[in-house]
Amino acid sequence: MRSKLKWIVPLILVVMIAGVYLYPVPRVPFDEVYAKASKSESESLSAFRVSYPPSLLEVNGVEWEYIAMGEGGETVLFLHGMTGAYDIWWHQLEALQADYRVIAVTYPAVNTLAELDAGVMSILDVEGVDKFNVVGTSLGGYFAQYLVAHHPDRILRAVFSNTFPPNDLIAEKNKTIGTALPFLPEWLVIDVLRGSFASSVYPASGNDELTLAFLNEISYGRMSKAQVVGRFHCVVEKFEAPDLSALGIPILIVEADNDPLVELALREQLKVVYPTAEVHTFSGVGHFPYLNRASEYTEILIDFLARPVE
Repeated sequence: MRSKLKWIVPLILVVMIAGVYLYPVPRVPFDEVYAKASKSESESLSAFRVSYPPSLLEVNGVEWEYIAMGEGGETVLFLHGMTGAYDIWWHQLEALQADYRVIAVTYPAVNTLAELDAGVMSILDVEGVDKFNVVGTSLGGYFAQYLVAHHPDRILRAVFSNTFPPNDLIAEKNKTIGTALPFLPEWLVIDVLRGSFASSVYPASGNDELTLAFLNEISYGRMSKAQVVGRFHCVVEKFEAPDLSALGIPILIVEADNDPLVELALREQLKVVYPTAEVHTFSGVGHFPYLNRASEYTEILIDFLARPVE
C-alpha cells in the first residue's frame, strides 16, 4: 500500500497542478458582456461585425486577421493597443469609409515589432496599398512610430494616440511581471488584465460601459496569453525614433490628461521627441477616447487627414 502511495500522491498533485494551470479562460455571451452598455452602441458593433467580416492572411506561418473597406483615394491604417482587435475602431472605420480606404488589423501572437511590421506590410501589399496614413493607439501608436521610422517613404500622415516614445521606463517598471508572464497560467494573466480594466481603465473613462464591455469581451476568449506576451515584448522593445523635422511627415499626437496607462512623464517625453507634432489633449476621458468619445475623436481625425501633404 505504501509503495502505491509513493506514486499515487505525486500523481494526484501533478493532476491538481495541471488542472489549475490549464483551467480555461471563461467565455461569456455577447449580450451578457454588453448588458450595461448602450443598446444602440452594442447593436451598432454587432451589425458592423455581420456586415464586415474580417479577412485572413498567413504571413511567415502566422495567421493575421484584418478588415479592408471603403473606396477612397487614400488609405488609413488603424493599429490597436495591447488589449484591442481590428473592430475596436468600428466607429472610425464606418465614418471614414466613404472618403478613404480603411484597413484595421488584429495582432497575432508575434513577439517583435519587425514581425508586426512584416504582417502589416504584407496586408497592405495584398490590398494594393503603396502610400498610407496610419492611426495607432497605445501599443499601436508605438508601432506607428516604428513604421514611420522604417517606411517614411510610404507614410502620408501619422497619428500617435494615447501612447509613448521609445523609452526605458516601461521595461524597468514591469521587469518582474515581464519575466513571469510566460510562466503564468493563461486564465490568471487574462484575469489580472480584466481586473485592471475595472479598477483603472473604467473609472478613468468616466465609467463608460461600452469601453469596459469591449475590453471585457476581449478578455473572454478573443485574446490569448501568447498574444499578451507578444504584445508586451513589443511595448518594451527599443528602436530609434524617427526625425520628423527631417522627414516632413505631418504628425498628430492625441492624449488624455488622465490616461491611467500612459503616465504623465511618458506623455511629456512623446511631445519632446516630436516637437513639430500637433497635439490634441482630451480632458477626463482616459485611455480609449475613440470608444467613449467616438464622435469627437473621429472629427479630429477627419480634420487632420483632410489637410494637404506637402
